[in-house]
Amino acid sequence: MTKIDFKKEWRHLFKPSSKEFEMVEVPGMNFIMVDGHGDPNTAESYLHAVEGLYAVAYKIKFHSKKDLGRDYVVPPLEGLWWAENMASFTKTRDKSVWDWTMMIMQPEWIGKEVLESVKAEIKKSKDLPALPILRWEHCHEGLSVQILHIGSYDDEGPTIRKLHAEFLPENKLVVAGKHHEIYLSDPRKTSPDKLKTILRQPVKSNPN
Repeated sequence: MTKIDFKKEWRHLFKPSSKEFEMVEVPGMNFIMVDGHGDPNTAESYLHAVEGLYAVAYKIKFHSKKDLGRDYVVPPLEGLWWAENMASFTKTRDKSVWDWTMMIMQPEWIGKEVLESVKAEIKKSKDLPALPILRWEHCHEGLSVQILHIGSYDDEGPTIRKLHAEFLPENKLVVAGKHHEIYLSDPRKTSPDKLKTILRQPVKSNPN
């Protein structure tokens, strides 16, 4: 049985440069998602969100392999981040006021009904606080700018500011979606200075 690794199938989406911003066209994809608010380092809801996502994602993978005969590597954890005042995100980095959606991409052959079936099965044996609010959603970002950040999550600020203050204006682009991060490293096993995170921003042409 062939085991698909989406990071290899879509190398242009998962292998950006770490030295300069790149433009990519991101196709529509299905995700399992959980929304939340607050500092991911201290908010209990964040831990519950990640726990629930991984439990469901791996259960769906096992279902796909056993019942559908299609195996794959569970895609990396991703997150959409924003704040009412975006200065708290791009400048002050006040994580306590951030809103977020954590998510894991799903293969196109997996439908929403599989998610609901898996959630019901998990509920029988595990009490996962985020399970009831975990949902299925299609996301199509389209034209986006991305770069690979190597280092601590706390050190992303200068790159994000450069994107918004320099790259977008210079290329006559404006924001067309939420700040998107894709976590290629496991923070439990990787030192902060070696963490690899894709920073992605959906954009559109500035008509002015």
